[in-house]
Amino acid sequence: MRPTDHLKSLCAADWTAATRHAFTDALAQGTLPAAQMLGYLRQDYLFVEDFTRLLGAMIAHAPSLADAVPAGQFMGLICGPENTYFQRAIAALGGDPAHPAPPHPVTTGFQTLMREAARSGRYEQMLAVLVVAEWSYLDWASPHAAKAPTLPFWFGDWIDLHAGPGFEGFVAYLRAQLDTVWPKLTAAQQRAVEERFIEAARLERGFFDAALAGFESR
Repeated sequence: MRPTDHLKSLCAADWTAATRHAFTDALAQGTLPAAQMLGYLRQDYLFVEDFTRLLGAMIAHAPSLADAVPAGQFMGLICGPENTYFQRAIAALGGDPAHPAPPHPVTTGFQTLMREAARSGRYEQMLAVLVVAEWSYLDWASPHAAKAPTLPFWFGDWIDLHAGPGFEGFVAYLRAQLDTVWPKLTAAQQRAVEERFIEAARLERGFFDAALAGFESR
């Protein structure tokens, strides 16, 4: 079994709940109320800064330039098309992207996890959080990719950003990086990766649960 498959098996219930969620099902059907999508995007937009810093730390700790290049290329997507998507979608749904939402507790929890991983100085811990964040989104979005062109852009473009060959390739790269370093870790270091991975999956599930309940109505 691949190390990343092993890690996923440790949090199977949370993983399945996060990637086959009523919130994303409604999003992909185009039936999600605009207010819920706005609340979700306003919270998700709060992750961009910490995600970018975590990705930058991962690039800085990559074993070689070849290992770093795909992440560097993906950084351009996060700071370019994805950032622009957030601004356009939040504005179209009646929000103001220049005024961030107060973070929900589960948002704060994921921000803290990303910051801790970035500051750990451990490449494998950074990868653990990034693999969950990106692989879980690929997992929920890919089955809905064919629907994206028929949906309003705030739904369809969000699916497009997390499905298709380009994103699949980036997730495969992240998994391969973690699979490669795993056998070189001590037992204690492997346990630390497992803890990060499990916590990230728990928070992904919690984030979609909170989105379904309505972030803005708490």
